[in-house]
Amino acid sequence: MPMVVTLDAVLSDRGMTGKELARQVGISETQLSLFRSGKVRGIRFATLARLCLALDCQPGDLLGYDPDPADATVQEADAA
Repeated sequence: MPMVVTLDAVLSDRGMTGKELARQVGISETQLSLFRSGKVRGIRFATLARLCLALDCQPGDLLGYDPDPADATVQEADAA
């Protein structure tokens, strides 16, 4: 998947644990762990906003994009 979750780097920069963040944001440690590992297919904007508030960051600080050539093929098929 071309989306890369960079939450671990932000947590490290802030000297915060995932447990602390999950408690502040109001989600389970399991949910946060799944997001950190990139195993989720989506995230609610409200949850993303709470993560950004707790970490004093922007959504782009938590997510990156690594283009996958296979995605271009899917995009071309969708346009046809």
